[in-house]
Amino acid sequence: MYCGEIAEDKVRGALGSLLQIMISIGLLSQYVVGPYVSYLVLTIFSAMVPFLFVVAMWFVPESPYQLIMARKNQQALESLQWLRGTKAVNEELAVIEENVRDMLANKATPRDLIATKATITALYISIGLVSLQQLTGINAILFYCQTIFETSGSSLDSSVATIIIGTVMLLASTLTPFVVDSLGRRILLLISAGGMAVSLAALGTFFHLQNNHSDTSSIGWLPVVSLVVYIIVYSPGFGSLPWAVMGELFTPNVKSMASSVSASICWFFAFLITKFFSTISEELGSDYAIWIFGIFAVVAFVLVFFLLPETKGKSLQEIQAILGG
Repeated sequence: MYCGEIAEDKVRGALGSLLQIMISIGLLSQYVVGPYVSYLVLTIFSAMVPFLFVVAMWFVPESPYQLIMARKNQQALESLQWLRGTKAVNEELAVIEENVRDMLANKATPRDLIATKATITALYISIGLVSLQQLTGINAILFYCQTIFETSGSSLDSSVATIIIGTVMLLASTLTPFVVDSLGRRILLLISAGGMAVSLAALGTFFHLQNNHSDTSSIGWLPVVSLVVYIIVYSPGFGSLPWAVMGELFTPNVKSMASSVSASICWFFAFLITKFFSTISEELGSDYAIWIFGIFAVVAFVLVFFLLPETKGKSLQEIQAILGG
């Protein structure tokens, strides 16, 4: 939300996609350090990051939106000048003041989330995107990556394989800021969902053959390739964009409430998948568990294709008109 409030319109999509890059850096650091140090050292290493974040945030100005809402207009002006690196921000500040007036005049209640067709459609899309972000299996893949490689019998050391996956995820995530405002959100999400469906189908097929005692020695490379493809298409699409798209679909007065609802549902599914993936794999087999993720990837493709409008280059009013049409 902070990034959405401080970003200029022309870099809003790119800045919103940086979340996935930061997640990728964090995961890769754990994959690189984790296998070679004790849990105590890993915990101390991990705790350094939020500590540095707290220190850094002391030097970052408050959002101009929040300052205007608190009637601190002079501080809002200074904040915006710092963020833009120029004193010529009066026109943009006037727009922010108008947006805040509209937001305060139309302060949201839970009923406002279902008050108009546009908001209901936006809520369906947002909840669908963040839910499918988890239901396509990303946390199961990342958290059980080493186990998946060990189970597959791949000749590649599982610790090295996870580092490869983490590196690929980081590199793929860095593509998003460069392509999100040129290709558009819709195209990237369709490519992401389709690619995940294909790669998960291939990975599930490998485990199905292995579970049925077929000779998989000639395709021992398939798990690595499938997971690499999965990560490549996930990172710039469903990894980065659901949150960025969410910020573009809602009017300012309901945005924070809608984001809270969507985030709660997202992390609820993340908990369920992380908690029960190993149990489902044991009960049904890893092949069927992975195929279930693939089915949800197909559902994600259908959702984006039929419900999500392209938001690239469109104003909030244009997006609301499309959603309410």
